[in-house]
Amino acid sequence: MAGQIRQEAWVAADGRVHAHIVRVVLSHPGKLNAMSRDMWRALRSVFESLQNNPDVRCIVIEGEGDAFCAGGDISEYESFRFAPDTLAAFHEGEVWTGLDAMLRCDIPVIAVIRGACMGAGVEIASCCDIRIAATNAKFGAPIAKLGFPMAPREAALVASQVGAMKARQMLLEAAVFGADQMQAAGFVSRCMEPDLLAAHVAETAARVASLAPQAARLNKQTLRALAAGDMAAPALSQPYAYADSAEHREGIAAFVAKRTPQF
Repeated sequence: MAGQIRQEAWVAADGRVHAHIVRVVLSHPGKLNAMSRDMWRALRSVFESLQNNPDVRCIVIEGEGDAFCAGGDISEYESFRFAPDTLAAFHEGEVWTGLDAMLRCDIPVIAVIRGACMGAGVEIASCCDIRIAATNAKFGAPIAKLGFPMAPREAALVASQVGAMKARQMLLEAAVFGADQMQAAGFVSRCMEPDLLAAHVAETAARVASLAPQAARLNKQTLRALAAGDMAAPALSQPYAYADSAEHREGIAAFVAKRTPQF
C-alpha cells in the first residue's frame, strides 16, 4: 500500500458530525505516515477540493496513529532520485504542488502533531495556521544523513516558519527538537500532554469554526499577500470590499444586540 490521504467528517465527543470542520488524515501504516508520491498528489487534490467548499470553516490535519509524518517514503526514492529531470519533476510537480495547495487554501488549518514530525512532516506542518503538538512530538529534517539537501522552495518555506537558526540546525547538523523547544521558537502554537491533546484540538477547532468564515478567508488572503509583497492582490488593493457583506452586518448587529452572531 502506497499510503493515502483521507478526508473525514469531524465527529464531536457527543457523536454529532460538525458540518463546518473536516479532518484530513495522513495514513501510511507501518511507515509512520511517510509521504509517498501518491500521497503528495492526493494532498494537492484534497486541499484544492476543500478550498472550493464554502461550507468548510476549519481543517484539522493529523497523522494516523502515533506519528504525524516521518518524512518521505524512502522505498520509492531509487526510481526517481538519481536523475535531475525526474528529481525536479518530483519536487516541483508533486511535493511543491501539494504544499502550495495547502498554502493557497483560505480555510484555517490546524496541525495536530504527535510523535515524529520529520522532513516532509515539518514541511506540511509549516503550511498550517495553528500547530498544536503533544509533548512527545519530535521535529527535524535529517536528510543530510541520506545525502541530499532540501529543495529550494521547501527550504524557504521551512525557514520562514521554524526560523533561520532552527532550519540551519535541522539541515546542517541533523538536529532533532522537542515540542517545547519548537514552541519556544514560535513554530508550535501550544504543547499538550498526549491524553489532553484530542480534547484541546476539538475545542480549538470548534472555536475557529464558530467565527466569521469570510473574515477568516480574507485574513489568510491578506497575510499571504503581505508575505509575498503582492500589493496588487485584491486583499491589499481592495481591502474594504467586504463592507456591505451580510457577515459584516451580522457581526456588528449581534455585538450591539448582545447576542451570539449567526454566521
